[in-house]
Amino acid sequence: MIYITAIVKSKSAYLDGVKSVLENMVIETRKEKACIKYDLHQGIEDKNQFVFYEIWENQEGLNLHNQQPYIQEFISLPADYLEEKPLVLLTQKIEK
Repeated sequence: MIYITAIVKSKSAYLDGVKSVLENMVIETRKEKACIKYDLHQGIEDKNQFVFYEIWENQEGLNLHNQQPYIQEFISLPADYLEEKPLVLLTQKIEK
């Protein structure tokens, strides 16, 4: 399995538009076969900060996910809608 934490920071002026795109990603991604978990969180102190927590069955499913139109819609957002480039952390769970 692949675990992902992704952090997206919107500029205040574009918050509603960015949030709408992210919420659509959740709705559509949860329909994907390889998606085990796909949760979106919004900052309490900073409403412009969004955090995704994802669990994917395998790399093949994740690759397919990244090609979907709703992901491409996010990728094609103008750079000035975001405070910074999204941070994506791909991790493995440590089992002890």
